[in-house]
Amino acid sequence: MLRQFHSLPGLIAAVFLLVLGISGAVLSVDPALERLATTLPAAGQLNVAELAGRVALHYPGAEQIQRTPSGSVIVYYSNAGQSGADRIDPLTGQRIAAHVNSGFSRWVKDLHRSLLLGTPGRAVAGTAALCMFILSVSGALLIVRRQGGWRHLLRPLRGSFSQRWHAQVGRVIVFGLLLSALTGMYMSAVTFGFLSDGMQNEPDFPANVAGGPAAPVTGLPALQAIDVNDLHELVYPRPGDLTDFYSLRTAQGDGYVDQATGKLLSYRAHSNGRGIYELIVQLHTGEGLWWLGLLLGACALGVPLMSVTGALVWWQRRRDRPRITGNGGAQAADTVILVGSENNSTWGFASVLHDALRQAGHVVHTAPMNQLAPHYRNAGRVVILTSTYGDGAAPASANQFLARLASMDSTSSMHSESANPAQQPKPVFAVLGFGDRQFPQFCQFAKDTEAALLACGWPSLMASDTIDRQSEQEFARWGNALGQAIGEDLNLVYVPRRPPTRSLQLMARVDYGLEVQAPTSVLRFAARPQSGRLRRFFGGNGLPHFDAGDLVGILPPGSAVPRFYSLASGSSDGILEICVRKHPEGLCSSFLHGLQPGDHIDAFILPNPHFRPASGKAPVILIGAGTGIGPLAGFIRNNTGHHPMFLYWGGRDPASDFLYEPELRNYLADYRLTQLHAAFSRVENRAYVQDSLSEDAVQMRRLIEEGGQILICGSRAMAKNVMEVLDQVLAPLNLNVLMLTAEGRYREDVY
Repeated sequence: MLRQFHSLPGLIAAVFLLVLGISGAVLSVDPALERLATTLPAAGQLNVAELAGRVALHYPGAEQIQRTPSGSVIVYYSNAGQSGADRIDPLTGQRIAAHVNSGFSRWVKDLHRSLLLGTPGRAVAGTAALCMFILSVSGALLIVRRQGGWRHLLRPLRGSFSQRWHAQVGRVIVFGLLLSALTGMYMSAVTFGFLSDGMQNEPDFPANVAGGPAAPVTGLPALQAIDVNDLHELVYPRPGDLTDFYSLRTAQGDGYVDQATGKLLSYRAHSNGRGIYELIVQLHTGEGLWWLGLLLGACALGVPLMSVTGALVWWQRRRDRPRITGNGGAQAADTVILVGSENNSTWGFASVLHDALRQAGHVVHTAPMNQLAPHYRNAGRVVILTSTYGDGAAPASANQFLARLASMDSTSSMHSESANPAQQPKPVFAVLGFGDRQFPQFCQFAKDTEAALLACGWPSLMASDTIDRQSEQEFARWGNALGQAIGEDLNLVYVPRRPPTRSLQLMARVDYGLEVQAPTSVLRFAARPQSGRLRRFFGGNGLPHFDAGDLVGILPPGSAVPRFYSLASGSSDGILEICVRKHPEGLCSSFLHGLQPGDHIDAFILPNPHFRPASGKAPVILIGAGTGIGPLAGFIRNNTGHHPMFLYWGGRDPASDFLYEPELRNYLADYRLTQLHAAFSRVENRAYVQDSLSEDAVQMRRLIEEGGQILICGSRAMAKNVMEVLDQVLAPLNLNVLMLTAEGRYREDVY
């Protein structure tokens, strides 16, 4: 519901917000430019009487003095029958430049206030401000939910390019947009009379002014009492009319001043409402707060990007809506698949399972989890595929499931089988959770779903399982297990939507591990030669942008399913580097190990922004085994700031598969690497990487106390062993891996 509440106003108001954002950004520059050209007297340095006296020296025909919210002082005068207006230096009264209202500024201001449509346009602009407020609040709540709570708000974002940019820009500019939206709504409400601007009636008009010779303006007490920084406007008496008077408008109130005595003839102070209105205008326009104006203008520049990326996210979500072919009826199906998804990604896996079961001869009904039926007449099994949203919450298509299940169970418990003979036994169930292990509440909703079903008496078909970061390999493995449980041969091949591939050429390779029957190669690729236009587009080296720790998807010949490898280089290094071990039955690893310099591959980049060393000077602890050293070596290579980095790595035999040994020795020499701890399992005194961590427990605790971050890359089995050892090491600090993960200080890239 929250997502729809966010999307609908955005789609409706996108064009108007685009116009208001760009025009607001243009207008935000004016207060800063005006401030640069303005001299501001210090408080108490100059009063209005002194200012008028200095003006009189240069403008004998002065008729009016105005002070703008940004501090510019403007004199309106008459000379030889000609009227003029000059911006002056208040400290001297001398002319700075002619005051000219820019036609362009007036046009942009009218565009911003009313879309050049007068009163109807002002109504549209006010409505657009309301939409901006709704979008800002709902967008902030969505980011908080997506990140797993306020405490995780600043951690790296996941998702497609458009999703990451939309959320990243949004969380940077949200407070500026909220301020602009709230103040814009207030000003619009004042324009249409829904709120008061606090403006009082004019002061009582003086009657029966005795008149008398005009005193020098510098000696008028009422003007001497007003600081020039509080002046809004001073209108002079008509020349030669001894019964006329000065009209004075200030920040505190308005009044009339006798030109002969300098006394206030009448005065009316502003109400608190007027002060609030002027503050709101100042906060919205930046006039008088030039720095705030520039900040709001920078936020406004993010609106066009938010509009474009928001539209792309909406279109991608619409494009990825489930398309289930041959969907059987809920009561006719022998198998029911229920799906919990926030961004429709889980539906792709559900569709593959649906098609595989249909091909096996089953009648399958696939629906959102929120459409759980009270009973299924023919279904012998229910398979649930669900993601987890944010901090363990249900995704959009499953946010009513648990309540619906509890309600059905409560209703059924009120009827015994004798009273309700049509009641069917509950089908068996299986739950598959989708998530990201970097989140503390990894697949929590899937676990909650399994627990609720068991509590309601549903029999389990097989133990629940999880899929990390939409791994096609893990999904295929789970499919085999499900097939065995139901007596079918299920081959689940999920092919995600992927970006276009690029052709890369192998430039060099370094081979290790033949002696220990673990052939491993470091492969370095470059972009194929391109035309000048493509070279300019992709950069000097022709590679797309990527960083060490990102993933490269490689399509082996004869397969449409990409295999992913962690990158050991960044595009700024001029090469794309991966470290690959050859597996006996590995289609892609065998293909890569068969390449020779000059051969080509088709590949694409998949960003992996969560797996990065944190910025700052806190120590970084890198832990890996085997080919997991690839991205870790890339992090060390790019540590040109010589921040503390400690590498713990495990191999088999230093004589055969000490991966990156020459490079690591060089990194130690030039201080990009602080310490190297290598453990080998095929030597006389064999050891594993977790043994090195246990031996260095004292140092590990010190590094963690200094704010250290742990990055681990390698096999899941190795990561599990390392996690157990680290929990023991950290116990004296009352810390564990789960707590470090919640703080963003423990991150994995495991397989």
